[in-house]
Amino acid sequence: MTDATAPKGPDALRAFGDNVAFGRTATDYATHRAGFPQAFFDLVATRGFATAPARALDIGTGTGTLARGLARIGLDVTGLDPSEELMAQATRLDAEEGVKATYIKGAAESLPVGNAQFDLVTAGQCWHWFDRPRAAAEAARVLRPGGRCLIAHFDWLPLPGNVVAATEALILAYNPAWAGAHGTGLYPDWLTDLATAGFTDIETASFDMSQPYSHDAWRGRIRASAGVAASLPEAEVEAFDSDLADLLDKDFPEAPLQVPHRVWLATGVKTAA
Repeated sequence: MTDATAPKGPDALRAFGDNVAFGRTATDYATHRAGFPQAFFDLVATRGFATAPARALDIGTGTGTLARGLARIGLDVTGLDPSEELMAQATRLDAEEGVKATYIKGAAESLPVGNAQFDLVTAGQCWHWFDRPRAAAEAARVLRPGGRCLIAHFDWLPLPGNVVAATEALILAYNPAWAGAHGTGLYPDWLTDLATAGFTDIETASFDMSQPYSHDAWRGRIRASAGVAASLPEAEVEAFDSDLADLLDKDFPEAPLQVPHRVWLATGVKTAA
């Protein structure tokens, strides 16, 4: 999820709206949310953050965009999420792509797996939804000594006058409580989360890129955000979508839209026992 200006501590869900439910927008989520680009997985492999046949647990897996990429580079992947609707979409997309991951229902703060079971724990586009200290402690618990936790984001970038900034302004007009505007795609607090949980050798990496979207795809992507179909009533979602279509036709007629994004990750290693 791009909704990027993340609140601190266990109050994230309230800050984004306590009625957020991505299962309500699972189809748009699966169809229109651009997954992590191949360049992200190339970076993960080149840096040695994950190598086959490591066993990985992807928490907050959603529709499995990160889990599928890890499976493509040869990892044995389990995805975990509280939403059965999103994981059903993940299973469908896995089958279409010809990759395999296992999906289980659960929460990042209380992982339903034993101690020291995994070589890698990942969290893509979701760390801000968790009670972060508890999630970091759980990640450390289920990792083997020398295993790695990796938190990743693929966030749109609102720049003056661009389509992201205009879209965010429209979301806020419909949902003033939405906390996802004005993000930078950088999350320094996540480094403290890792260090506090005992992870060492902490490092970050990032790069920027443009992600193409057709007008219809951008509308679907925005419907699938926390500030729109995951939290607004259906009638308001329809009105918002109509207004966004008008905005795109009037102010951003080019196709495809080239939407600036930032890939960012933070990672640390569990100290060997």
